[in-house]
Amino acid sequence: MAELLGYGEDVLLVEEARGRTFLVRLEEGKEFHTHRGGIPHDAIAGLPEGSTVLTHTGHPFVVFRPLVGDRMFKVKRRTQIVYPKDAGWIVLALDLRPGARVLEMGTGSGAMTILLAQLVGPTGRVYTFDRSAEFLENARLNIARAGYAGRVEAGLLTAGEAFPVRGVDAVFLDLPSPWEAIPAAGEALAPGRPLALLVPTAEQLKASVGALQGAGFVRIEVVEILERPILVRQREGVRPSERMTAFTGYLVAGRLRLPPPGERPPASGPLGAGSSE
Repeated sequence: MAELLGYGEDVLLVEEARGRTFLVRLEEGKEFHTHRGGIPHDAIAGLPEGSTVLTHTGHPFVVFRPLVGDRMFKVKRRTQIVYPKDAGWIVLALDLRPGARVLEMGTGSGAMTILLAQLVGPTGRVYTFDRSAEFLENARLNIARAGYAGRVEAGLLTAGEAFPVRGVDAVFLDLPSPWEAIPAAGEALAPGRPLALLVPTAEQLKASVGALQGAGFVRIEVVEILERPILVRQREGVRPSERMTAFTGYLVAGRLRLPPPGERPPASGPLGAGSSE
């Protein structure tokens, strides 16, 4: 039998008619207030997820446990977050699995950190770093609310400084200037393991790919992902939505190779040895 919803856990209230969602932590005696009326937390606790609850005005909401994508979008934001459409490609590129050790630079609000922590499982570890103490404190609170504080080690670090961990299984960089952190990321990665990053502009992309080449990364891929909802209506028919989540950044991934015997490591720099410049 499925576990019933209980006090102290987060639930997602879904206003199905308008697609609005609200993340609420259940507390005894509290009430959730919305433009559609109030819902006592006591009316939710003890229900199976998927139940319908009514506000005091009779408006229905469906209650679920939040998925990891819900938690990512509902974090308290101090920075832009990685969109789920991009996050899916990134975690596949990073080859994450239970027990993996993954390094993240650019914690931001901690949305991507939450996904990484879920995927590495209770035996894995996420080492996440940011240069802002304010961002890092907010991210720690978001990660703790998601229940993953025990899987994450967070610290202050500036791009370009050496990482305090070695032999990690994957690295993710989400920085304004990721090329500054790529050499240090290569030193932290186990040989053959992947690195992925996200950059918003073409010039940043060019510099980042050059730095990857200069640091010995191969199989470098660059993609962008567009997401367009499809409206399925019984009377009006099926058609694409007028609105879509279009460009949100360039996604880049590569694999770290060891230098062949006798080969000197290539010089690293913003454009790297592989640049056409």
